[in-house]
Amino acid sequence: MPGTIAESIITLDISPTLVLILILLLYLFLGMFLDGIGMLLLTVPLVLPTIHHLHESTGNELFNPIVFGVLVIRMIEIGLITPPVGLNVYVLKGVAPKVKMGDIFKGCGWFVVVDLINVAILISFPAIILLIPTTMIR
Repeated sequence: MPGTIAESIITLDISPTLVLILILLLYLFLGMFLDGIGMLLLTVPLVLPTIHHLHESTGNELFNPIVFGVLVIRMIEIGLITPPVGLNVYVLKGVAPKVKMGDIFKGCGWFVVVDLINVAILISFPAIILLIPTTMIR
């Protein structure tokens, strides 16, 4: 089944970078409702074959599994602080019960914006992610 999904995504006539962005947006959406481990267990077996194929066919380091893993974790963490559920916001509410939920979500807004800019920079320059792993291999 994962191979079939990967083949159907690859046969679409869209840019490989757009495929990656759509996958990352899926993680952002799922992060609003699910916990991180559940998301990874449900989606990585379906999405990783697509990323492997895009990495082999394009040779672009943007589709390196290490880069993909870092981007997915970033998107999951962003999703965990965004409404309507935002599981990490409820954890913070448990730590600071006197603070209103609305105030916590407002405070998280800037983090979401900055983190999305961070992800955009990492997509534009994936060598940032691969700097330490490639240095360790040498």
